[in-house]
Amino acid sequence: MTHAFVKMNGLGNDFVVVTPEGTSFAPSAAEVRAIADRARGIGCDQLIGLGPSHGADAAIRIWNADGGEVERCGNAERCVAWLLMQASGRDRVSIEAGGRILSARRAGDGAVSVDMGAPGLNWRDIPLAWEMDTREIDLHDGPDLRDAGCVSMGNPHVVFFVPNLLAVPVAEVGPAVEHHWLFPERVNVGFAQIVARDRIRLRVWERGAGLTKACGTGACAALVAAHRKGLTDRAATLELDGGELKIEWRKSDDHVLMTGPTAVEFTGRLPAFEPGGRSEGGRRVRPA
Repeated sequence: MTHAFVKMNGLGNDFVVVTPEGTSFAPSAAEVRAIADRARGIGCDQLIGLGPSHGADAAIRIWNADGGEVERCGNAERCVAWLLMQASGRDRVSIEAGGRILSARRAGDGAVSVDMGAPGLNWRDIPLAWEMDTREIDLHDGPDLRDAGCVSMGNPHVVFFVPNLLAVPVAEVGPAVEHHWLFPERVNVGFAQIVARDRIRLRVWERGAGLTKACGTGACAALVAAHRKGLTDRAATLELDGGELKIEWRKSDDHVLMTGPTAVEFTGRLPAFEPGGRSEGGRRVRPA
């Protein structure tokens, strides 16, 4: 049995969104890596499985390009919300992701606003290896970057505040921090430069995916971490390599709102996997 998919992106952070037909979608890690492979597969940062939910319009499962399943992906949640609204003709939908029910609404031509819920700010929420104030993280034996804070958006983030983002070797520092012993479940690594009280320049090394053009939960985490340090107001524009996101950390209910564009690239059908990497129907995808 093959499955239909939609290739989408949010600010260049790209996804293969799979809509199962009659059967559940539960790929192996090797199959995920094969689909995500940009040379031999379809190519994506994350693979998204869309399915039914008892408490929302749909539920999603998320796999990073390395084959590991993860809890959240803000840009993917925006893209899935857009698909659901297009299919239903409605302007608001709900999505179950990472144990949370998220609400989303249209926010202009192709844009979607998602209520990402309240951030986790306790050291156990991240989680960290031991108790500490998540507003001020020092890796001690890690890369020579000191000004950092940690936030959970349903997935773990550490954000380093730097004076010049262009001077940071993200592709070198990111993997070292992702696998640092302080983060027992690994971590998404953000590097943020404060441009103004309402503007942040951000690059993110994503856990299991590497350096992407944009990270929605990373943008939310950066705004929360920056405001906790008194560096920004509660709302800001986040400048990422792929474009801009509007992030607001509401004081009224502690929820973080993320607003940004979505785009459809193409549609197709996943091949049926067979032993040894053969496939039937659609583009050839060989397990890695």
